[in-house]
Amino acid sequence: MNDNHNPSRRRFLRTASTFAAVAGLSQLGLINALAQSASGYKALVCIFLMGGNDGHNVIVPQTPSVYNAYKAIRGSLALPDVSAKLLPVFTQDGTPYALNDGLTAIDSLWAQQKLAVVANVGMLVQPTTRQQYLAGTVTVPTNLFSHSDQIIQMQAANPNGSGGTGWAGRVADAMQPLNGASSFPPSISMAGSALFCTGNIVQSASLIPGFDLSLDGMTAWPASAAAAKAQALQEIITLDSGMAVVQAANKVRQDALTLNGLLKNLNAGTPLATQFPQTGIGQQLRQVAQIIRLRASTGMSRQVFFCALGGFDTHSSQSWAQWDLLKQLSAAMAALYNATAEMGVADQVTTFTQSEFGRTLQPSGSGSDHGWGSHHLVMGDAVRGGDLYGTFPTLALGGPDDANNRGVLIPTTSIDQYGATMAKWFGVSPATLPQIFPNLVNFPITDLGFLG
Repeated sequence: MNDNHNPSRRRFLRTASTFAAVAGLSQLGLINALAQSASGYKALVCIFLMGGNDGHNVIVPQTPSVYNAYKAIRGSLALPDVSAKLLPVFTQDGTPYALNDGLTAIDSLWAQQKLAVVANVGMLVQPTTRQQYLAGTVTVPTNLFSHSDQIIQMQAANPNGSGGTGWAGRVADAMQPLNGASSFPPSISMAGSALFCTGNIVQSASLIPGFDLSLDGMTAWPASAAAAKAQALQEIITLDSGMAVVQAANKVRQDALTLNGLLKNLNAGTPLATQFPQTGIGQQLRQVAQIIRLRASTGMSRQVFFCALGGFDTHSSQSWAQWDLLKQLSAAMAALYNATAEMGVADQVTTFTQSEFGRTLQPSGSGSDHGWGSHHLVMGDAVRGGDLYGTFPTLALGGPDDANNRGVLIPTTSIDQYGATMAKWFGVSPATLPQIFPNLVNFPITDLGFLG
């Protein structure tokens, strides 16, 4: 059996040891060597497109010969398959592309150079060619094309499993000194528990937008009885029992109570004028904006957020389903951008998409199957927008970028490069980046240049 599909025990242990070493460095505080003169507030907002988004129909080449190849291969999935409503865009060198018309709400940001596409991103161990992949002479991520495995790997930036932490959590670890003594969580998921946010040092939190974290059973009559209950709870959770497990549990409860008090005051003062869509992703990003708005009172300088939109596992009825999901995505992203502009932090918040994998270029009925590389969106005033970064793949079945003969694109940009570019902008020193992204050393380019 080819070694690339079944990594040896030695290689697995070597990779695991690398991630364990990173964890050890974090816990010792050595990973926090901030060579950059980072200051001010910055936030990274990840929107994970669950199910494997079909990047082929997010951005479509418009050079006639390339579009004709795309249309011939995609068949019924080719855009425009019903109407000519694609959104034309041009890169800085004049190469024509078009965005899916589901992205109408953020299309104008391309012309304003505040929106970019990073092409053919995926999980890689090292640069990989079709010949190497087919011959089994290169190490590749384990369990490719598996939803559960690739979700973990893309959130952890670990090709062989989770390693127990997410890449954004490790980034937050490295930048934690800038948050000083603040107890507010610097890493927050709005979509349930997410490995992406988990670090070795920082506390991460999982919030459901609009959910009240208040304790049950604390009301009583008269009011003095309720106050006595609250006072008794405070005495219990602040008591130094000398037991590490109890102390840790009490700290989590205390932090939750503190966080709840802060969240309850989100609407204090003048509310944001920006209106967010009443969709799941819209409400997640609304909560992100509200927490960013609290930055002065929480004392936070660096924060990472995780949001998610599901439904991208489009094995059938893809054309309409993906269009509708992209419409939800773009409306929510536009609202977040407008909110950051309203708060005066549009150049301090970078929003980006991820997904576990892309999809096959060749359709499967009215849908597509699991692929590998995919194209992703990056938005914000710090983005060098109006351009496409990385290498746009050759659209040919059995071509140089195809892992088989169905258009399963071998990524030309690794998640390490994608994440490291954002981590560097966030303030992580170049010397620390390989500790956060252990496979980054395998790639000649560590900064893709889409952030300034």
